[in-house]
Amino acid sequence: MSLYAIGDLHLSFSVDKPMDVFGRVWKNHEKKIWKYWNKRVAEEDTIVITGDHSWGKNLEQSGKDLDFIAELPGRKILLRGNHDMFWDAKKTQRLNERFQGRLEFLQNNFYRYKDYALVGTKGYCYEGLDTYEHFEKIRNRELERLRISFEAARAAYISEGEVYHPDSGEAEEIHPAGEGKYIMFLHYPPTSIGEMSSPFTKMAEIYGASKVIYSHCHGKTRFDDSFKGYVNGIEYKLVSGDYLNFKPELILE
Repeated sequence: MSLYAIGDLHLSFSVDKPMDVFGRVWKNHEKKIWKYWNKRVAEEDTIVITGDHSWGKNLEQSGKDLDFIAELPGRKILLRGNHDMFWDAKKTQRLNERFQGRLEFLQNNFYRYKDYALVGTKGYCYEGLDTYEHFEKIRNRELERLRISFEAARAAYISEGEVYHPDSGEAEEIHPAGEGKYIMFLHYPPTSIGEMSSPFTKMAEIYGASKVIYSHCHGKTRFDDSFKGYVNGIEYKLVSGDYLNFKPELILE
């Protein structure tokens, strides 16, 4: 039983959104996904898909894309991406009810993999597409969602301690009543370009995440936008579909 991750499948079975305009790696990428996923992922494995699942604007348009994912091997846990218009963040429970037994949606909650808690949120980084004030508003909202995810998982491990405050980036010492193991998933990279730390990386450090898995960065010019490898004892992995050539990345065995 292994844990895998991949992001940015950008499926479009019901809408006209050819991805090969973004480079040769995207040519027939749906066939690549099917081929490599079936080669690597077994039914007993778990795979986290880190957002941008479908170009559909609603559940009707995204239905075939989500069915395609659901029919692939393994337990599938989906994270929300910036292009996932079918997913109303406030109605995640409805998605979990609708796709029960087929897909699981990670938002303001957590899932277990062996003795690890899988936590996450969409995240946000500054790309110069909005005002910095708007960026901070969205980032703080995502930090709160991530905190809720960590705290939901932490309740299974510990009985008391202080809560992380994303507005100040500080927390008092956490007193564990048991061993907490966390893997943190984001859609956006954990830092904006040029940042050496961010509220997301600080939260990962405070809660003791062992790994941070993210996607969103497309094309060779963007693959080094954020951390890869070990930083302050945490392993950072980029799992964008085109970066992996659509081969699911092994996270844990």
